[in-house]
Amino acid sequence: MNPVTHFLTGWVAGYPADLSRRDRALVCAASVAPDLDGLGLVADLISGETSAGYYWYTRFHHVLCHNILFGVILAVAAYAAARRRWATALLCFFVFHLHLLGDLVGAKGPGDSFWTIPYLWPFSAREWLWEGQWMLNAWPNVVITALLMAVTLFAAWREGFSPVGLFSERADRAVVAALRKRFGAPDKGETPAQ
Repeated sequence: MNPVTHFLTGWVAGYPADLSRRDRALVCAASVAPDLDGLGLVADLISGETSAGYYWYTRFHHVLCHNILFGVILAVAAYAAARRRWATALLCFFVFHLHLLGDLVGAKGPGDSFWTIPYLWPFSAREWLWEGQWMLNAWPNVVITALLMAVTLFAAWREGFSPVGLFSERADRAVVAALRKRFGAPDKGETPAQ
């Protein structure tokens, strides 16, 4: 799945919890962090992958950060950095696994290039593969992303904050104001004071 889908997965998983802005940011970061091992693509492009023969992207993407050891490291780091330590660490561990699941079912490349998940690496070389894996740009990925976006927008309208707030509180207020201007103020079931 693409990084936007992974990010929205982290946001949707973390927004119902009573988390601070920083803790929500940690959960969203954990949902995309496994793709840090894809940065080998930059090194390959700079070095001229075919002439240098490094192939860092193809050798290390879905290896270095797509395993249980990295998931544990993420959870421990989240625990150390969070305000609500246990809730944030557990959510980070959960969204890390959602990332792996998403890649296992929806990250197939062209032809017969399946992405595998070496879940127990570096302790075991065994790789997980689902032969029904759909293409990265297949309709299920588009539908999942659209549903996550709809939930995100609904939650922003209802709760008054969105993932935009992770980057800019001012922009977040503008997003929420635009949603509420378009769809009206949410009725949270409060009874008016008498």
